[in-house]
Amino acid sequence: MSRFSLPSKLIEFLATAGFVGLMPKAPGTFGTIVALPLAFLLAKVGPGFYLLATLFFIVFSIWISELYERAIGTHDSKQIVIDEVAGFLVAFAWLPVSPMSFAAAFILFRFFDIFKPWPISVLDRRVKGGLGVVVDDVGAGLATNVILQLVLSKTTWLGLGGGLFS
Repeated sequence: MSRFSLPSKLIEFLATAGFVGLMPKAPGTFGTIVALPLAFLLAKVGPGFYLLATLFFIVFSIWISELYERAIGTHDSKQIVIDEVAGFLVAFAWLPVSPMSFAAAFILFRFFDIFKPWPISVLDRRVKGGLGVVVDDVGAGLATNVILQLVLSKTTWLGLGGGLFS
């Protein structure tokens, strides 16, 4: 990796979310932390733009992950954390911007991403390439979001009542 050309260094920078993925401990957790300000900014712009930007970012993440996998010759390396950023954007979609929403989304997303319950585990095992790197995190984000939308629709615990499912 130390002999990357400039374009390869850019791919590494993007795949590792600004080299955060190179941290020796908990790179996925730190990759998710990188997503917090991005989710905050996108949420402030509005829900339509948030969704469009998230879809674009998922596709971009698949492409970057594929390129990085080819460069290092390993599938779903712990160094790749752009997938955590994409997954957290899915997890936080259409939630109110509040400390409780961020905390709940962060904790639930990390739970689903680390433990990979069914069907996330199936996606993780069976899908290869850049899509395989990203799809389990998108699944973890979807599971997180569905749970938090249900909480939001039934309580004011996340900051506001009346979520997507109300």
